[in-house]
Amino acid sequence: MLKSEYEILKEANKVVLAYSGGLDTSVMVTWLKEHGVKEVICVSVDLGQVKDPDALETKALGSGASKFYNINVEEEFIDQYAFKSLKADAKYENVYLLGTAIARPLISKVLVDIAKKEEAEVIVHGCTGKGNDQIRFEVSIMALAPEIKVVAPWRFWDIKGRSEEEAYAKEHGIELKVTKEEDYSMDENIWHLSHEGLDLEDPANSADLEKVLYWVTPPEKAADNAEVVELEFEKGIPVALNGEKLKGFELVKKLNEIAGKHGIGIDDIVESRMVGMKSRGVYENPAASVLYFAHEKLETVTIHPDALQYKQKMAHDYAELVYAGKWMTPLKEAMDAFVDVTQENVTGKVKVKLYKGNMQPAGITAKNSLYLEEYATFEEDDVYNQSDATGFINLFGLSSKIYSKAIQESEDK
Repeated sequence: MLKSEYEILKEANKVVLAYSGGLDTSVMVTWLKEHGVKEVICVSVDLGQVKDPDALETKALGSGASKFYNINVEEEFIDQYAFKSLKADAKYENVYLLGTAIARPLISKVLVDIAKKEEAEVIVHGCTGKGNDQIRFEVSIMALAPEIKVVAPWRFWDIKGRSEEEAYAKEHGIELKVTKEEDYSMDENIWHLSHEGLDLEDPANSADLEKVLYWVTPPEKAADNAEVVELEFEKGIPVALNGEKLKGFELVKKLNEIAGKHGIGIDDIVESRMVGMKSRGVYENPAASVLYFAHEKLETVTIHPDALQYKQKMAHDYAELVYAGKWMTPLKEAMDAFVDVTQENVTGKVKVKLYKGNMQPAGITAKNSLYLEEYATFEEDDVYNQSDATGFINLFGLSSKIYSKAIQESEDK
């Protein structure tokens, strides 16, 4: 008979907890110790969002953790996760740039590594039973280490909501920096910052951007002068910003600042969660938004038309797969292989004008551009015989002509 999550937890001597220091995990350390777990090892996975790891460690150990790890993987996150989604042009439901979804497989990888190192029997996470992240974490852990058990206290403990968590924290002397009126549920890494909850839960409410946003200046208050940035790509990967060669995570950090001050990268969306409900969130992704825009513009002049059209169709499937937590699957690997082939010629530079929340292309140059002016020109040329189009159209439309003729003859009988 399969054991319940609570039974698994009761039998565990040592667990690894995915630790952010937020409300859920702050409460969870104490709760786990209170319910019989002897050792709680807190693991903070730093994707560029951890400002003070020492303070985080002090808080974790003060809550009862036996050990604390802060593992910085921001470079790997951008190079192996964010840029793969960028190359695929993956946007869930045509908008969401997957900032949370692409982070979870890497976080899972780090958790598994620490669990094996510490010989921990169980990995614990603070996701609720309503969200997508529980799926992303657990599917990734299954793929990496099927022998490790995963427990999510939110699915069975007697704490029923945020207010009860806060009451538990107060009762147990757990320090929180939370005010109900101002603090949204947030997820941050260097690719994006998301905001959910409070007044945002109702799609009828307009987001108060001055209260919500951290990275991006509201467009109305953005800089009055436009700014042009130049991005250089090699085989679909961003390698330089304004002529300066940079590592991926360095480029993203700089571009976040530049684009953010121009009001770029605000996505207010209602998305379809994996568990069946709709969820409203406000996302800040200034650098990601500009990189997607520039990358797509460069692809228009560098990818063979058939490949580009098929890639655009596949981008939706790619995004759905990643959103669902299936990063570590054979299908995802096969899609990446296809994407890599399409990116062989995606090398060049794109200039983008940024102004009060808007982006405009300001010039595209490519090493092997498929845009040839001698063919596309409206002026006289020596390379294209316009009379060739007559036969082409006759053959191209022949199936429509035959179908229409057959239908008319049938109706005449």
